[in-house]
Amino acid sequence: MNQRRRRGFAPVIVAVILVGAVVVVFRTVYGGCEPVKLVVAVSSEKAELLRQIADGYNGGCVDVTVQAKASGGVMQALARGWNEKVDGPRPDVWSPAGSGWITLLRQRVKGRDPVGADNPSIASTPLVIAMPKPMAAAMGWPKKKLGWSDILELGSDPEGWARYGHPEWGAFRLGKTNPNFSTSGLNATIGAYFAATGLSGDLVKANVSDQKTRDFVQGVERSIVHYGDTTLTFLSNLQRADDAGAAMSYISAVTVEEKSVWDYNQGNPTGDPKTLGQHRKPKVPLVAIYPKEGTLFSDNPYAVLSWADETKRAAAAGFLKYLHEDAQQAEFASFAFRSHQGTPGKLITAANGLDPKQPKTRLNVPLPGVLDQVLKSWASLRKPANVLMVMDVSGSMSAEVTGTGKTKLELAKQAAINALPQFGPNDRVGLWIFSTKQQGTRDYRELVPMKRGTTSDLKARIRDLIPNGGTGLYDTALASYRHVLTRHTDDAINAVVFLTDGRNEDQTSLSLDDLLPDLRKEQGQETVRMFTIAYGEDADLAVLQQISQSTDAAAYDSRESGSIDQVFTAVISNF
Repeated sequence: MNQRRRRGFAPVIVAVILVGAVVVVFRTVYGGCEPVKLVVAVSSEKAELLRQIADGYNGGCVDVTVQAKASGGVMQALARGWNEKVDGPRPDVWSPAGSGWITLLRQRVKGRDPVGADNPSIASTPLVIAMPKPMAAAMGWPKKKLGWSDILELGSDPEGWARYGHPEWGAFRLGKTNPNFSTSGLNATIGAYFAATGLSGDLVKANVSDQKTRDFVQGVERSIVHYGDTTLTFLSNLQRADDAGAAMSYISAVTVEEKSVWDYNQGNPTGDPKTLGQHRKPKVPLVAIYPKEGTLFSDNPYAVLSWADETKRAAAAGFLKYLHEDAQQAEFASFAFRSHQGTPGKLITAANGLDPKQPKTRLNVPLPGVLDQVLKSWASLRKPANVLMVMDVSGSMSAEVTGTGKTKLELAKQAAINALPQFGPNDRVGLWIFSTKQQGTRDYRELVPMKRGTTSDLKARIRDLIPNGGTGLYDTALASYRHVLTRHTDDAINAVVFLTDGRNEDQTSLSLDDLLPDLRKEQGQETVRMFTIAYGEDADLAVLQQISQSTDAAAYDSRESGSIDQVFTAVISNF
């Protein structure tokens, strides 16, 4: 072959190599490989948005599945050792709402760190105290800088809103989630301890145990309506109150993330992108108060878990890089998140009740040992509860739950017992059971009266429960509500936890139309909150939602097999 012909082959060979490389790349990126399945557990307020972003990323060699998991729940599952039967599929990446959960996890496991050292933010949003705009204005907002000390002052005043010339608004009522489960609750609790000490950094154990600090925090907690595992309960109830023209009678303030203020003001308290625009904007919008003492950010860290192999780690790194790109950061900004660097977007405006120049002081999560002490201290300072647990023992509770080898009642009993340690020594807790004709024509029976120190009695009586009869739902609901109402105290959360697996089967009982008006109180009047659990696929969730909503509480869905343990724990987090 002569030199000229050899030179002619060179471009052809190069072209073949290039085409081959393109084919390899094409096959690798567009389906010629077995996709790496990456499971990412994320906090609920950003779960649906992350799913949408992941949908735009999937289709190549990585398939991202987003699971909505409460930050505190994942922390506890990781701390005790992830159990897929209880906790669901094991994630490869965890993105809680705030880094505080990673700090707590390290304190709980000590030496067995399931999380790596580098956990970069994917988006951020500061904690704020959200208030109906007229209430904030009455306190001097926006000119006057407000904070935890003002909340304490107003919440401790027996005159309530009369202090600011509005006696018609009644007492000051604060909504705050449980810091053992919710990031806003955790950050609010940390913020209150910082405010009590006057510090903006370097909180130490001595500060936490100081009696003045404890008195301050306990004072803030006195005005709590109830706790909970999610701010969704407060914001959804507030929306219903606003629809009825009574927004300021339900709650005076609620500690939430800044982006949740924007969500609520769009008529979308869940923050779910799919429901945006389905409900009108509120008549009374919320505004964000950035505590003058400083506040923490929910920094949404991205933590690759230690059990992820090298393939998963490479996949996780690729998805993180994608989340940090401008297009995806713009997606976060379009739902009022700040960037992963903390930069506010175009929705963080005064017109939306927000302030891009705030917060002036950013607080940091305390050291692991200090943060652990904060939670332990809070447990003794939180508002106590008067709670009646009402459990369905009808015959249908004897049905076996598929794949467990146990009946519905057996699983419910274990879930109730597992949740009991959440109650403290100052809580008064009682137990009723119901089916039909438990005592003569009465569908319900008291097993343990509401009092302090009943844990051992409750465990013993719960273990002995047996199923029989039908479901006397409506009479029992009203009777349990009235029972707690007659034992109501202003210095406690007064509530019923009502679990049922069915529908009302007592044909001689009152109707739902007769029940609901009796559960409603005049707007602004203190009430007993009924937290209901729809247990099993035959439970009437729609009815239970009506019962809970009538009392400004929440209904929990445990119709999915195997969910009762987690649901029961979430319900008890309200106290």
